[in-house]
Amino acid sequence: MRNKSECLLAENAIMSAARNLIFILGDQLTLEMSSLDGADPTQDIILMCEVMEEATYVQHHKLKIALIFSAMRHFANELRNAGFTVRYTQLDDPENSGGFTGELKRGVRATAPACVIVTEAGEWRVLDAMKSWQSDLGIPVEIRTDSRFLCSGEGFRAWAAGRRSLTMEYFYRDMRRKTGLLMNGDKPVGSRWNFDAENRKPAQPDLFRPKHPEFRPDRVTAEVLDLVERSFPSNMGSTKNFSFAVTGTQALDAADAFIRDFLPHFGETQDAMLIEEPFLNHALLSFYINIGLLNPLALCRAAERAYFEGNAPLNAVEAFIRQIIGWREYIRGIYWLKMPGYEKSNVFEAHRPLPDFFWSGDTDMACMATVIKQTIAHAYAHHIQRLMVVGNFSMLAGLDPHLVHRWYLEVYADAFEWVELPNVIGMSQFADGGFMASKPYASSGAYISRMSNYCDGCRYDVSKKTGKDACPFNALYWDFLDRNAGTLSSNHRLAQIYASWHRMDHQKKVAYRDSAASFLQKLDAGERV
Repeated sequence: MRNKSECLLAENAIMSAARNLIFILGDQLTLEMSSLDGADPTQDIILMCEVMEEATYVQHHKLKIALIFSAMRHFANELRNAGFTVRYTQLDDPENSGGFTGELKRGVRATAPACVIVTEAGEWRVLDAMKSWQSDLGIPVEIRTDSRFLCSGEGFRAWAAGRRSLTMEYFYRDMRRKTGLLMNGDKPVGSRWNFDAENRKPAQPDLFRPKHPEFRPDRVTAEVLDLVERSFPSNMGSTKNFSFAVTGTQALDAADAFIRDFLPHFGETQDAMLIEEPFLNHALLSFYINIGLLNPLALCRAAERAYFEGNAPLNAVEAFIRQIIGWREYIRGIYWLKMPGYEKSNVFEAHRPLPDFFWSGDTDMACMATVIKQTIAHAYAHHIQRLMVVGNFSMLAGLDPHLVHRWYLEVYADAFEWVELPNVIGMSQFADGGFMASKPYASSGAYISRMSNYCDGCRYDVSKKTGKDACPFNALYWDFLDRNAGTLSSNHRLAQIYASWHRMDHQKKVAYRDSAASFLQKLDAGERV
Protein backbone atom coordinates (compact mmCIF):
# COMPACT_ATOMS: atom_id res chain seq x y z
CA MET A 1 0.00 0.00 0.00
CA ARG A 2 1.60 3.26 -1.12
CA ASN A 3 1.06 6.66 0.39
CA LYS A 4 -0.15 9.86 -1.20
CA SER A 5 3.28 11.03 -2.32
CA GLU A 6 3.86 7.74 -4.14
CA CYS A 7 0.57 8.22 -5.97
CA LEU A 8 1.62 11.70 -7.04
CA LEU A 9 4.94 10.37 -8.34
CA ALA A 10 3.09 7.71 -10.30
CA GLU A 11 0.84 10.37 -11.83
CA ASN A 12 3.83 12.38 -13.02
CA ALA A 13 5.43 9.27 -14.49
CA ILE A 14 2.36 8.19 -16.48
CA MET A 15 1.29 11.34 -18.29
CA SER A 16 -0.88 9.42 -20.73
CA ALA A 17 -3.11 8.35 -17.86
CA ALA A 18 -2.66 11.31 -15.52
CA ARG A 19 -5.77 10.81 -13.40
CA ASN A 20 -6.98 9.00 -10.31
CA LEU A 21 -9.74 6.47 -10.00
CA ILE A 22 -11.58 7.37 -6.78
CA PHE A 23 -13.53 4.42 -5.39
CA ILE A 24 -16.48 5.43 -3.20
CA LEU A 25 -18.32 2.80 -1.15
CA GLY A 26 -22.01 2.76 -0.29
CA ASP A 27 -21.54 4.19 3.21
CA GLN A 28 -19.28 7.06 2.05
CA LEU A 29 -21.84 9.31 0.40
CA THR A 30 -20.57 12.82 1.08
CA LEU A 31 -18.50 15.38 -0.80
CA GLU A 32 -16.54 15.74 2.46
CA MET A 33 -15.17 12.19 2.09
CA SER A 34 -11.41 12.05 2.50
CA SER A 35 -11.10 10.17 -0.81
CA LEU A 36 -12.42 13.32 -2.53
CA ASP A 37 -9.92 15.69 -0.90
CA GLY A 38 -8.13 17.47 -3.74
CA ALA A 39 -10.14 15.64 -6.40
CA ASP A 40 -10.11 17.25 -9.85
CA PRO A 41 -13.29 16.75 -11.91
CA THR A 42 -11.33 17.36 -15.11
CA GLN A 43 -8.84 14.58 -14.39
CA ASP A 44 -10.26 12.14 -11.86
CA ILE A 45 -12.93 9.50 -12.35
CA ILE A 46 -15.29 8.26 -9.66
CA LEU A 47 -16.08 4.56 -9.33
CA MET A 48 -19.21 3.37 -7.55
CA CYS A 49 -20.87 -0.03 -7.71
CA GLU A 50 -23.76 -2.05 -6.36
CA VAL A 51 -22.46 -5.58 -5.84
CA MET A 52 -24.20 -8.80 -4.90
CA GLU A 53 -21.33 -9.81 -2.61
CA GLU A 54 -22.14 -6.93 -0.24
CA ALA A 55 -25.90 -7.25 -0.64
CA THR A 56 -25.89 -10.94 0.31
CA TYR A 57 -23.09 -11.59 2.82
CA VAL A 58 -25.95 -11.49 5.30
CA GLN A 59 -29.64 -11.42 4.33
CA HIS A 60 -30.22 -7.69 4.72
CA HIS A 61 -33.65 -6.18 5.22
CA LYS A 62 -35.14 -5.00 1.92
CA LEU A 63 -35.43 -1.44 3.22
CA LYS A 64 -31.74 -1.40 4.14
CA ILE A 65 -30.64 -2.46 0.66
CA ALA A 66 -33.04 -0.01 -0.95
CA LEU A 67 -31.85 2.88 1.22
CA ILE A 68 -28.19 2.31 0.38
CA PHE A 69 -28.66 1.72 -3.34
CA SER A 70 -30.98 4.70 -3.76
CA ALA A 71 -28.68 6.99 -1.77
CA MET A 72 -25.73 5.77 -3.86
CA ARG A 73 -27.49 6.55 -7.12
CA HIS A 74 -28.53 9.98 -5.92
CA PHE A 75 -24.99 10.72 -4.73
CA ALA A 76 -23.61 9.62 -8.11
CA ASN A 77 -25.89 12.22 -9.71
CA GLU A 78 -24.66 14.82 -7.22
CA LEU A 79 -21.08 14.05 -8.25
CA ARG A 80 -21.99 14.34 -11.92
CA ASN A 81 -23.61 17.71 -11.24
CA ALA A 82 -20.34 18.75 -9.59
CA GLY A 83 -18.56 17.99 -12.87
CA PHE A 84 -17.18 14.51 -12.16
CA THR A 85 -17.21 11.59 -14.52
CA VAL A 86 -18.81 8.71 -12.61
CA ARG A 87 -18.43 5.07 -13.57
CA TYR A 88 -21.44 3.49 -11.86
CA THR A 89 -22.33 -0.20 -12.00
CA GLN A 90 -25.87 -1.14 -11.09
CA LEU A 91 -26.66 -4.48 -9.48
CA ASP A 92 -28.38 -5.91 -12.55
CA ASP A 93 -25.73 -4.80 -15.05
CA PRO A 94 -24.83 -7.98 -17.00
CA GLU A 95 -21.14 -7.02 -16.83
CA ASN A 96 -21.23 -6.64 -13.01
CA SER A 97 -18.57 -8.90 -11.50
CA GLY A 98 -20.48 -9.06 -8.20
CA GLY A 99 -17.72 -7.84 -5.87
CA PHE A 100 -15.67 -4.77 -4.98
CA THR A 101 -12.38 -6.22 -6.17
CA GLY A 102 -13.80 -7.37 -9.48
CA GLU A 103 -15.46 -4.01 -10.15
CA LEU A 104 -12.27 -2.17 -9.27
CA LYS A 105 -10.29 -4.34 -11.69
CA ARG A 106 -12.86 -3.61 -14.43
CA GLY A 107 -12.65 0.09 -13.63
CA VAL A 108 -8.87 0.12 -13.79
CA ARG A 109 -8.88 -1.69 -17.14
CA ALA A 110 -11.40 0.77 -18.55
CA THR A 111 -9.85 4.01 -17.29
CA ALA A 112 -6.09 3.25 -16.97
CA PRO A 113 -5.61 5.44 -13.88
CA ALA A 114 -2.25 6.35 -12.41
CA CYS A 115 -3.54 5.68 -8.92
CA VAL A 116 -6.58 4.37 -7.05
CA ILE A 117 -7.76 6.44 -4.10
CA VAL A 118 -10.21 5.12 -1.50
CA THR A 119 -11.24 5.95 2.04
CA GLU A 120 -10.70 3.09 4.48
CA ALA A 121 -13.66 0.74 4.74
CA GLY A 122 -15.73 0.65 7.90
CA GLU A 123 -15.69 -3.15 8.11
CA TRP A 124 -12.63 -5.28 8.80
CA ARG A 125 -13.21 -7.80 6.00
CA VAL A 126 -13.49 -5.05 3.36
CA LEU A 127 -10.45 -3.16 4.61
CA ASP A 128 -8.51 -6.44 4.61
CA ALA A 129 -9.43 -6.87 0.94
CA MET A 130 -8.44 -3.26 0.21
CA LYS A 131 -4.93 -3.94 1.47
CA SER A 132 -4.41 -6.48 -1.31
CA TRP A 133 -5.59 -4.24 -4.11
CA GLN A 134 -2.22 -2.65 -4.86
CA SER A 135 -0.54 -6.00 -5.51
CA ASP A 136 -3.60 -7.27 -7.40
CA LEU A 137 -3.78 -4.20 -9.66
CA GLY A 138 -0.12 -3.41 -10.10
CA ILE A 139 -0.69 0.32 -9.54
CA PRO A 140 -0.56 2.48 -6.41
CA VAL A 141 -3.59 2.30 -4.11
CA GLU A 142 -3.90 5.08 -1.53
CA ILE A 143 -6.12 4.17 1.43
CA ARG A 144 -7.06 7.31 3.34
CA THR A 145 -8.27 7.69 6.92
CA ASP A 146 -12.00 8.22 7.33
CA SER A 147 -12.10 11.83 8.51
CA ARG A 148 -15.79 11.64 9.50
CA PHE A 149 -14.71 10.28 12.87
CA LEU A 150 -13.14 12.28 15.70
CA CYS A 151 -10.96 9.40 16.84
CA SER A 152 -8.99 7.20 14.46
CA GLY A 153 -8.28 3.56 15.13
CA GLU A 154 -4.72 4.47 16.05
CA GLY A 155 -5.97 7.24 18.31
CA PHE A 156 -8.27 4.86 20.17
CA ARG A 157 -5.49 2.32 20.62
CA ALA A 158 -3.33 5.06 22.11
CA TRP A 159 -6.17 6.07 24.45
CA ALA A 160 -6.74 2.45 25.50
CA ALA A 161 -3.09 1.59 26.05
CA GLY A 162 -2.26 0.94 29.70
CA ARG A 163 -5.83 1.35 30.99
CA ARG A 164 -7.18 -1.34 33.28
CA SER A 165 -10.70 -0.76 31.96
CA LEU A 166 -11.98 1.06 28.90
CA THR A 167 -14.77 3.08 30.50
CA MET A 168 -16.80 4.90 27.86
CA GLU A 169 -17.54 7.82 30.19
CA TYR A 170 -13.88 8.84 30.33
CA PHE A 171 -13.49 8.50 26.57
CA TYR A 172 -16.61 10.65 26.13
CA ARG A 173 -15.18 13.36 28.34
CA ASP A 174 -12.06 13.44 26.21
CA MET A 175 -14.21 13.86 23.10
CA ARG A 176 -16.08 16.72 24.76
CA ARG A 177 -12.76 18.42 25.51
CA LYS A 178 -11.53 17.76 21.97
CA THR A 179 -14.62 19.24 20.30
CA GLY A 180 -15.50 21.90 22.89
CA LEU A 181 -19.13 20.76 22.76
CA LEU A 182 -21.11 21.85 25.86
CA MET A 183 -17.95 23.12 27.52
CA ASN A 184 -17.15 26.23 29.57
CA GLY A 185 -13.42 26.27 29.20
CA ASP A 186 -12.28 22.97 30.67
CA LYS A 187 -15.53 22.46 32.63
CA PRO A 188 -18.75 20.89 31.35
CA VAL A 189 -21.78 23.12 30.90
CA GLY A 190 -24.12 22.56 33.83
CA SER A 191 -21.20 21.37 36.00
CA ARG A 192 -21.94 17.75 35.09
CA TRP A 193 -20.69 15.57 32.27
CA ASN A 194 -23.67 13.25 32.16
CA PHE A 195 -27.41 13.79 32.75
CA ASP A 196 -28.48 10.22 32.06
CA ALA A 197 -30.18 9.87 35.45
CA GLU A 198 -32.82 12.36 34.24
CA ASN A 199 -33.52 10.42 31.05
CA ARG A 200 -35.32 7.29 32.24
CA LYS A 201 -38.99 8.24 32.30
CA PRO A 202 -41.77 6.12 30.78
CA ALA A 203 -43.91 7.73 28.09
CA GLN A 204 -47.61 8.07 27.42
CA PRO A 205 -49.29 7.92 24.00
CA ASP A 206 -49.70 11.40 22.58
CA LEU A 207 -51.99 12.08 19.62
CA PHE A 208 -50.39 15.50 19.26
CA ARG A 209 -46.80 14.30 19.05
CA PRO A 210 -45.24 15.62 15.82
CA LYS A 211 -44.74 13.15 12.99
CA HIS A 212 -41.29 12.31 11.74
CA PRO A 213 -40.75 13.47 8.16
CA GLU A 214 -41.24 10.99 5.35
CA PHE A 215 -39.83 11.33 1.84
CA ARG A 216 -41.75 10.24 -1.21
CA PRO A 217 -39.76 8.04 -3.62
CA ASP A 218 -38.73 9.75 -6.86
CA ARG A 219 -38.04 8.00 -10.16
CA VAL A 220 -34.54 6.92 -9.13
CA THR A 221 -35.79 5.43 -5.87
CA ALA A 222 -38.75 3.77 -7.57
CA GLU A 223 -36.34 1.95 -9.89
CA VAL A 224 -34.31 0.78 -6.90
CA LEU A 225 -37.41 -0.44 -5.07
CA ASP A 226 -38.40 -2.52 -8.07
CA LEU A 227 -34.86 -3.91 -8.30
CA VAL A 228 -34.82 -4.88 -4.63
CA GLU A 229 -38.19 -6.63 -4.74
CA ARG A 230 -37.10 -8.59 -7.84
CA SER A 231 -33.62 -9.45 -6.61
CA PHE A 232 -34.29 -10.19 -2.92
CA PRO A 233 -37.85 -11.61 -2.77
CA SER A 234 -37.28 -13.68 0.40
CA ASN A 235 -35.51 -11.01 2.46
CA MET A 236 -37.21 -9.49 5.49
CA GLY A 237 -39.68 -6.68 5.00
CA SER A 238 -41.24 -4.84 2.09
CA THR A 239 -40.31 -1.70 0.17
CA LYS A 240 -43.98 -0.75 -0.26
CA ASN A 241 -43.88 2.07 2.30
CA PHE A 242 -40.30 3.22 1.72
CA SER A 243 -39.93 6.78 3.07
CA PHE A 244 -36.24 7.25 3.91
CA ALA A 245 -34.25 10.32 2.98
CA VAL A 246 -31.92 9.43 0.11
CA THR A 247 -30.05 12.72 -0.45
CA GLY A 248 -28.03 15.00 1.77
CA THR A 249 -30.67 17.72 1.38
CA GLN A 250 -33.45 15.41 2.53
CA ALA A 251 -31.33 14.14 5.42
CA LEU A 252 -30.73 17.74 6.54
CA ASP A 253 -34.48 18.31 6.45
CA ALA A 254 -34.91 15.27 8.71
CA ALA A 255 -32.21 16.59 11.05
CA ASP A 256 -33.84 20.01 11.22
CA ALA A 257 -37.18 18.39 12.07
CA PHE A 258 -35.57 16.40 14.88
CA ILE A 259 -33.86 19.45 16.39
CA ARG A 260 -37.07 21.48 16.19
CA ASP A 261 -39.77 18.95 17.06
CA PHE A 262 -38.25 16.05 18.99
CA LEU A 263 -34.99 17.06 20.67
CA PRO A 264 -36.75 19.03 23.45
CA HIS A 265 -38.31 15.79 24.76
CA PHE A 266 -35.71 13.35 23.47
CA GLY A 267 -33.82 12.97 26.73
CA GLU A 268 -36.50 12.22 29.26
CA THR A 269 -38.23 9.51 27.21
CA GLN A 270 -35.28 7.98 25.34
CA ASP A 271 -35.63 4.68 27.25
CA ALA A 272 -39.43 4.50 26.95
CA MET A 273 -41.33 2.06 24.72
CA LEU A 274 -44.91 2.22 23.43
CA ILE A 275 -46.84 -0.17 21.21
CA GLU A 276 -48.63 2.71 19.46
CA GLU A 277 -45.54 4.85 18.80
CA PRO A 278 -42.44 3.00 17.63
CA PHE A 279 -40.44 6.21 17.12
CA LEU A 280 -41.46 8.46 20.05
CA ASN A 281 -38.92 11.31 20.23
CA HIS A 282 -35.99 9.43 18.73
CA ALA A 283 -33.90 11.08 16.06
CA LEU A 284 -34.14 8.47 13.25
CA LEU A 285 -30.90 9.92 11.89
CA SER A 286 -28.43 7.08 12.43
CA PHE A 287 -29.22 5.71 8.96
CA TYR A 288 -28.04 8.95 7.37
CA ILE A 289 -25.05 9.51 9.63
CA ASN A 290 -23.75 6.00 8.96
CA ILE A 291 -23.90 6.28 5.16
CA GLY A 292 -22.51 9.82 4.99
CA LEU A 293 -25.58 11.93 4.28
CA LEU A 294 -25.19 13.78 7.59
CA ASN A 295 -22.04 15.10 9.25
CA PRO A 296 -22.09 13.84 12.87
CA LEU A 297 -20.12 16.74 14.34
CA ALA A 298 -22.24 19.33 12.52
CA LEU A 299 -25.34 17.60 13.87
CA CYS A 300 -23.97 17.81 17.42
CA ARG A 301 -23.25 21.51 16.98
CA ALA A 302 -26.82 22.07 15.78
CA ALA A 303 -28.11 20.35 18.92
CA GLU A 304 -25.77 22.43 21.05
CA ARG A 305 -27.14 25.62 19.45
CA ALA A 306 -30.65 24.51 20.33
CA TYR A 307 -29.61 24.41 23.99
CA PHE A 308 -27.85 27.76 24.00
CA GLU A 309 -30.79 29.38 22.18
CA GLY A 310 -33.20 28.01 24.78
CA ASN A 311 -34.97 25.57 22.47
CA ALA A 312 -33.97 22.28 24.15
CA PRO A 313 -33.01 21.33 27.73
CA LEU A 314 -29.49 20.35 28.69
CA ASN A 315 -30.37 16.77 29.65
CA ALA A 316 -31.73 16.12 26.14
CA VAL A 317 -28.91 17.82 24.27
CA GLU A 318 -26.18 16.21 26.36
CA ALA A 319 -27.74 12.77 25.87
CA PHE A 320 -27.91 13.22 22.11
CA ILE A 321 -24.34 14.47 21.85
CA ARG A 322 -23.12 11.63 24.09
CA GLN A 323 -24.65 9.05 21.76
CA ILE A 324 -22.71 10.46 18.81
CA ILE A 325 -19.30 11.67 20.00
CA GLY A 326 -19.24 9.33 22.98
CA TRP A 327 -20.89 6.01 22.33
CA ARG A 328 -20.64 5.94 18.50
CA GLU A 329 -16.95 6.81 18.49
CA TYR A 330 -16.21 4.50 21.42
CA ILE A 331 -17.95 1.55 19.77
CA ARG A 332 -15.94 2.06 16.58
CA GLY A 333 -12.75 2.18 18.63
CA ILE A 334 -13.62 -1.12 20.32
CA TYR A 335 -14.34 -2.70 16.93
CA TRP A 336 -10.96 -1.86 15.44
CA LEU A 337 -9.18 -2.67 18.68
CA LYS A 338 -10.63 -6.20 18.89
CA MET A 339 -11.06 -7.30 15.28
CA PRO A 340 -10.62 -9.82 13.83
CA GLY A 341 -11.97 -12.51 16.13
CA TYR A 342 -14.23 -10.42 18.35
CA GLU A 343 -17.28 -11.73 16.51
CA LYS A 344 -16.54 -15.24 17.83
CA SER A 345 -16.68 -14.22 21.51
CA ASN A 346 -18.99 -16.51 23.51
CA VAL A 347 -18.10 -16.45 27.20
CA PHE A 348 -21.34 -18.19 28.23
CA GLU A 349 -20.88 -20.91 25.59
CA ALA A 350 -24.39 -20.25 24.35
CA HIS A 351 -25.32 -22.18 21.22
CA ARG A 352 -29.12 -22.17 20.99
CA PRO A 353 -30.34 -21.23 17.47
CA LEU A 354 -32.61 -18.25 16.95
CA PRO A 355 -36.33 -19.12 17.17
CA ASP A 356 -38.41 -18.77 14.02
CA PHE A 357 -40.35 -15.87 15.54
CA PHE A 358 -37.28 -13.66 15.13
CA TRP A 359 -38.31 -13.42 11.46
CA SER A 360 -42.07 -13.20 11.98
CA GLY A 361 -42.83 -11.76 15.42
CA ASP A 362 -45.19 -14.70 15.89
CA THR A 363 -44.90 -15.11 19.68
CA ASP A 364 -47.18 -14.63 22.69
CA MET A 365 -44.54 -12.47 24.39
CA ALA A 366 -46.04 -9.06 23.62
CA CYS A 367 -42.75 -7.19 24.04
CA MET A 368 -40.89 -9.44 21.61
CA ALA A 369 -43.78 -9.53 19.16
CA THR A 370 -44.07 -5.74 19.16
CA VAL A 371 -40.37 -5.01 18.67
CA ILE A 372 -39.84 -7.66 16.00
CA LYS A 373 -42.94 -6.69 14.03
CA GLN A 374 -41.90 -3.03 14.16
CA THR A 375 -38.45 -4.10 12.98
CA ILE A 376 -39.98 -6.00 10.06
CA ALA A 377 -42.07 -2.96 9.14
CA HIS A 378 -39.45 -0.23 9.55
CA ALA A 379 -35.97 -1.87 9.62
CA TYR A 380 -35.64 0.07 12.88
CA ALA A 381 -35.99 -0.27 16.63
CA HIS A 382 -34.54 2.16 19.14
CA HIS A 383 -31.66 1.31 21.45
CA ILE A 384 -33.70 0.13 24.46
CA GLN A 385 -35.85 -2.12 22.28
CA ARG A 386 -32.69 -3.63 20.84
CA LEU A 387 -30.89 -3.93 24.19
CA MET A 388 -33.50 -4.62 26.86
CA VAL A 389 -36.10 -6.55 24.88
CA VAL A 390 -34.55 -8.53 22.00
CA GLY A 391 -31.00 -8.49 23.36
CA ASN A 392 -32.08 -9.26 26.91
CA PHE A 393 -34.24 -12.19 25.78
CA SER A 394 -31.44 -13.53 23.56
CA MET A 395 -28.93 -13.55 26.41
CA LEU A 396 -31.33 -14.96 29.02
CA ALA A 397 -32.43 -17.73 26.64
CA GLY A 398 -28.86 -18.67 25.76
CA LEU A 399 -29.07 -17.88 22.04
CA ASP A 400 -25.81 -18.13 20.11
CA PRO A 401 -24.32 -14.59 20.22
CA HIS A 402 -22.82 -14.89 16.74
CA LEU A 403 -26.25 -15.69 15.31
CA VAL A 404 -27.74 -12.81 17.29
CA HIS A 405 -25.07 -10.52 15.84
CA ARG A 406 -25.87 -11.64 12.29
CA TRP A 407 -29.60 -11.05 12.89
CA TYR A 408 -29.02 -7.49 14.08
CA LEU A 409 -26.74 -6.84 11.11
CA GLU A 410 -29.45 -8.12 8.76
CA VAL A 411 -32.56 -6.43 10.05
CA TYR A 412 -31.64 -2.84 10.95
CA ALA A 413 -31.13 -0.26 8.23
CA ASP A 414 -28.48 1.57 10.26
CA ALA A 415 -26.51 -1.60 11.04
CA PHE A 416 -22.93 -1.75 9.78
CA GLU A 417 -20.58 -4.22 11.37
CA TRP A 418 -18.28 -1.66 13.00
CA VAL A 419 -21.17 -0.24 15.04
CA GLU A 420 -23.45 -3.26 15.34
CA LEU A 421 -20.96 -5.97 16.31
CA PRO A 422 -19.57 -4.44 19.55
CA ASN A 423 -23.05 -3.31 20.56
CA VAL A 424 -24.34 -6.88 20.28
CA ILE A 425 -21.33 -8.99 21.28
CA GLY A 426 -20.00 -6.68 23.99
CA MET A 427 -23.00 -4.80 25.37
CA SER A 428 -26.17 -6.71 24.53
CA GLN A 429 -24.89 -10.29 24.94
CA PHE A 430 -21.91 -9.74 27.29
CA ALA A 431 -20.27 -12.42 25.15
CA ASP A 432 -16.81 -10.86 25.56
CA GLY A 433 -16.91 -11.59 29.28
CA GLY A 434 -16.94 -7.96 30.36
CA PHE A 435 -14.26 -6.42 28.16
CA MET A 436 -16.65 -3.67 27.16
CA ALA A 437 -19.52 -3.67 29.70
CA SER A 438 -19.06 -3.89 33.46
CA LYS A 439 -22.08 -6.19 33.88
CA PRO A 440 -24.66 -7.97 31.71
CA TYR A 441 -27.71 -5.95 30.68
CA ALA A 442 -30.06 -8.58 32.07
CA SER A 443 -33.45 -7.97 33.63
CA SER A 444 -36.69 -9.69 34.51
CA GLY A 445 -40.01 -8.57 33.09
CA ALA A 446 -40.24 -5.79 35.68
CA TYR A 447 -37.99 -3.44 33.70
CA ILE A 448 -40.00 -3.89 30.51
CA SER A 449 -43.24 -3.36 32.43
CA ARG A 450 -41.90 -0.16 34.01
CA MET A 451 -40.60 1.36 30.77
CA SER A 452 -43.36 0.31 28.35
CA ASN A 453 -47.00 -0.58 27.88
CA TYR A 454 -46.07 -3.88 26.24
CA CYS A 455 -47.24 -5.96 29.20
CA ASP A 456 -50.82 -4.65 29.02
CA GLY A 457 -52.91 -7.46 27.58
CA CYS A 458 -49.97 -9.84 27.16
CA ARG A 459 -50.89 -13.52 27.51
CA TYR A 460 -48.17 -13.78 30.12
CA ASP A 461 -48.55 -12.08 33.51
CA VAL A 462 -45.51 -10.02 34.41
CA SER A 463 -46.50 -10.08 38.11
CA LYS A 464 -46.25 -13.89 38.19
CA LYS A 465 -42.76 -15.21 38.79
CA THR A 466 -43.11 -18.87 37.82
CA GLY A 467 -45.57 -21.18 36.12
CA LYS A 468 -46.91 -21.47 32.59
CA ASP A 469 -48.69 -18.09 32.71
CA ALA A 470 -45.79 -16.16 34.23
CA CYS A 471 -43.73 -13.73 32.16
CA PRO A 472 -40.88 -15.86 30.72
CA PHE A 473 -38.34 -13.12 31.44
CA ASN A 474 -38.84 -13.64 35.20
CA ALA A 475 -37.72 -17.27 35.40
CA LEU A 476 -35.19 -16.90 32.58
CA TYR A 477 -33.49 -14.07 34.48
CA TRP A 478 -32.73 -16.15 37.57
CA ASP A 479 -31.94 -19.23 35.53
CA PHE A 480 -29.41 -17.22 33.49
CA LEU A 481 -27.70 -16.02 36.67
CA ASP A 482 -27.70 -19.50 38.19
CA ARG A 483 -26.33 -21.38 35.19
CA ASN A 484 -23.63 -18.73 34.62
CA ALA A 485 -22.64 -18.26 38.26
CA GLY A 486 -19.16 -19.58 37.56
CA THR A 487 -18.58 -16.69 35.17
CA LEU A 488 -20.59 -13.93 36.86
CA SER A 489 -20.67 -14.46 40.64
CA SER A 490 -17.35 -12.69 41.15
CA ASN A 491 -18.61 -9.56 39.38
CA HIS A 492 -18.89 -6.94 42.13
CA ARG A 493 -21.82 -5.24 40.38
CA LEU A 494 -23.83 -8.45 40.74
CA ALA A 495 -22.91 -9.15 44.36
CA GLN A 496 -26.26 -8.08 45.81
CA ILE A 497 -28.21 -10.01 43.18
CA TYR A 498 -26.30 -13.20 43.86
CA ALA A 499 -26.73 -12.63 47.59
CA SER A 500 -30.48 -12.50 46.99
CA TRP A 501 -30.32 -15.73 45.02
CA HIS A 502 -28.34 -17.49 47.76
CA ARG A 503 -30.87 -16.38 50.40
CA MET A 504 -33.79 -17.55 48.32
CA ASP A 505 -35.85 -20.49 49.55
CA HIS A 506 -34.83 -23.78 47.90
CA GLN A 507 -38.32 -24.48 46.58
CA LYS A 508 -38.46 -21.04 45.01
CA LYS A 509 -35.16 -21.65 43.27
CA VAL A 510 -36.44 -24.97 41.96
CA ALA A 511 -39.61 -23.29 40.69
CA TYR A 512 -37.55 -20.70 38.78
CA ARG A 513 -35.32 -23.40 37.26
CA ASP A 514 -38.27 -25.61 36.34
CA SER A 515 -40.20 -22.73 34.75
CA ALA A 516 -37.18 -21.70 32.72
CA ALA A 517 -36.51 -25.30 31.65
CA SER A 518 -40.11 -25.78 30.57
CA PHE A 519 -40.04 -22.60 28.49
CA LEU A 520 -36.70 -23.47 26.86
CA GLN A 521 -37.88 -26.99 26.04
CA LYS A 522 -40.86 -25.51 24.17
CA LEU A 523 -38.54 -23.07 22.43
CA ASP A 524 -36.21 -25.89 21.32
CA ALA A 525 -39.18 -27.96 20.12
CA GLY A 526 -40.35 -25.10 17.91
CA GLU A 527 -43.60 -24.73 19.81
CA ARG A 528 -45.29 -21.36 20.09
CA VAL A 529 -44.12 -19.46 23.17
